[in-house]
Amino acid sequence: MIIIVDSDDKTNIRIDILLSQKLDLSRTYVSRLIDEGYVFVNDSELDKPSYKTKLNDKIEVLDREEEVLNVKPENIPLDIMYEDDDILIINKERGMVVHPSNGHLNSTLVNALMYHCKDKLSSINGVIRPGIVHRIDKDTSGLLCVCKNDFSHNAISNQFFLHTNIRKYKAIVKGNISDDEGVVDKPIGRDKKNRMRMSIVENGKSAKTYYKVLKRYNNFTYIECELFTGRTHQIRVHMKYLGHPLLGDLVYGNKSDKFDDVLGQVLHAYYLEFNHPRTNERMKFTSDLPEYFKNIIKRLVYE
Repeated sequence: MIIIVDSDDKTNIRIDILLSQKLDLSRTYVSRLIDEGYVFVNDSELDKPSYKTKLNDKIEVLDREEEVLNVKPENIPLDIMYEDDDILIINKERGMVVHPSNGHLNSTLVNALMYHCKDKLSSINGVIRPGIVHRIDKDTSGLLCVCKNDFSHNAISNQFFLHTNIRKYKAIVKGNISDDEGVVDKPIGRDKKNRMRMSIVENGKSAKTYYKVLKRYNNFTYIECELFTGRTHQIRVHMKYLGHPLLGDLVYGNKSDKFDDVLGQVLHAYYLEFNHPRTNERMKFTSDLPEYFKNIIKRLVYE
């Protein structure tokens, strides 16, 4: 669908408000469309739902094919680091998909959450993503915040939007990064040649990653990354841009001769900090490196 801002009564309005009125959708759903790259203004992918319309703007909303899946609770053990009536902090294991899709109908984090929480999960992200505020990839391990109700979901989402939360990761990348620390500030969008991949694109969404070298191992570097934004595959894309793709990342890199058995990016979400949605208490969580990550570091010492 294409909307042209052709009159004064359509200008200087937040685009999420305009689209929710014109398309009869909730602002939350419109924000999700924007975040997932389905909304374009003057042929450029929109970055923020707070964008205010201008005269003669061309707004294009791509069709989003909704997944209708029969999601069932499953009794899958969860590593729960914290839980109350509003939120859970999950330490996700490597290899677990966060929510069901046509390629992964079962054994996801959502299946496990539905069993553990019954009907006490936020509904904002629909039937296949109940409770899910932010995601990490299947092969990324570590900390996730899950919300049990819409109040907490909106509060936590707002912190992600305003970047008042802190998320830190540990990773191993190929090669020896020349600088001890730095910032990659490059926009990210869908790869024009492969919609399953993300890439650095001129009209993409703003993306900023801080990185710091923790240790160097000949042809590999152990790093910490902090996200100032939360774009899909952000760390993986930014490290590839630097010429140092993550070890094991077969989408943005390739197999390592010395670690050809490591399939999937070596990336762990080890630190999460935010304000509790109800009490406003500042909360901090850390997760130890999983065994697979520790074993890789041991191998690096002797490689």
